[in-house]
Formats: sequence, C-alpha cells, structure tokens
Amino acid sequence: MGKYTVIADVGSALVKLLRENLCPDVVLNPDDIGLCSPADKGDVILGLHLYDVRESQELRATEMVDLSPGRQRFPGTYLTLSYMITAYSKADVKHRSGEDQRILGRVIQTLADNAALSADTLTPVARASGMDLRVNMLSLDVESQQRIWNVPNQAYRTSLFYRVGPVELESARTRQIQRVVDLDLTVKE
Repeated sequence: MGKYTVIADVGSALVKLLRENLCPDVVLNPDDIGLCSPADKGDVILGLHLYDVRESQELRATEMVDLSPGRQRFPGTYLTLSYMITAYSKADVKHRSGEDQRILGRVIQTLADNAALSADTLTPVARASGMDLRVNMLSLDVESQQRIWNVPNQAYRTSLFYRVGPVELESARTRQIQRVVDLDLTVKE
C-alpha cells in the first residue's frame, strides 16, 4: 500500500466496510452508499465526503526504504484524511429525520467496532499495530460543521465527522546505491 491511489483506496475501503455492515438492514441497496460531495450527492442515501487531507503532525518518515540490494526509495509522506458522513434518507418528510438518525447510529456503531484498518489490506483488524490506520470520530462544534457543509441554498444536515490516519503515501523517487563490497583494515602499532 502507499501508491498514489492510497487516498481513493481508503475512501473505497470505508464505503465497502459501511456497505457490509449497513446493508440490507439499514440501507437496502449497497449502491446507495458512496463517496460524494454534499453539493453533488446524486441518489446516495449515505454519503462520505473527503473534506480535508493534511500531512500527519504525529508521524514523519525520515529513513530511506530498501527496495533491493542496490535500490532505495525516498521516505514517504504520512497523511490524515478527514471525512464528513451524511445520511440523505428518501423516506417521506414525517419519517425522514428518524431514518437519518437510525442510519447515522449504525454508522457510529460500525466505525467504533472497526476503529482500526490494516495499513496493507485496508480491512478491519481486531488489535491495531503501530502502523494500522485509526478511524476516530471528531468532536466539532456546530459552527465548524456548518462551515464544512458549505452547500449554498441547502439547509445543514446532521453529519458525522471522522479522521483516518496515518495513511502512507509512498515516494515515487528512488536512487541507486552501491553497497560496501570491500573492506581494508590496517592495524598499526
């Protein structure tokens, strides 16, 4: 893992996890859960919107990575991805709010039960190791949530906010190296 597609891969892994845990009990059709902007949600019932990508402040790579005996890759970059998760129930107006709340409750339960993803496979792990991706719910005030929502002419919908990281984005740069093959030691008295 760690190629340039890693940001999209993490989003797809979250969608897959939610589809496996919400369908068909809470959301009937797996295609109703997807990546989307709140301004362009299409016909999804549960949308995940990547609203922020930042370099991780907690983790920085500094060492070269050995690829083979004569080749090294430069250190990668560790990222933190922030998602807004919003329910867009299609129930009639009387029941829409309650349906949205049921969907969001199941999302919270699913992500709390699967709070760590394997850095290699992006599948849930029972016990996280040092480099696994952590899925943490963020506690944002309502004003911050509304700024992130930022959809003109649409009322804010209650949303969940999660942070996923550290996500490694590997460097594409490599270098050739020459290993020490000869050593001459001279001892003088």
